Amino acid sequence: MSVLNQELKLSDLHQGDNLSSVVRHITQRDINRYAEASGDFNPIHIDESFAAQTPFGGTVAHGMLILAYVSEMMTAAFGKSWLVGGKLSVRFKAPARPEDILTITGKIDSIEHKENVPYVNCGLESHNQRGETIVIGKATVKLCS
Repeated sequence: MSVLNQELKLSDLHQGDNLSSVVRHITQRDINRYAEASGDFNPIHIDESFAAQTPFGGTVAHGMLILAYVSEMMTAAFGKSWLVGGKLSVRFKAPARPEDILTITGKIDSIEHKENVPYVNCGLESHNQRGETIVIGKATVKLCS
């Protein structure tokens, strides 16, 4: 059964629960393909000669590509509720580079009710293989009935 068709039960969710991690190996090909899909051809992402002259010293992944992996984790955890009622607030702490292996993790920080509607608040992080923090943030999911 697809995660989008699964019925999410509030009784299965608890403060402190970890979400299933997402691990992705970023390649320059991934970055180039994202540039094509998004129309964002900023040379910091796709022109290795140009990017080598910048303070980054090489190409970096689009921030929205990294957030797509965050959304993948949230969709796996919350399905349709994330897609129709999810909110995300993040800070980029460091760039993701070609050949980085990113691990995106999340944890349920709290569950609250507003007007009898449950909301799940999650903390999330993304780190590369060197343990450097790439993204930190929070996500809120309004659970669909």
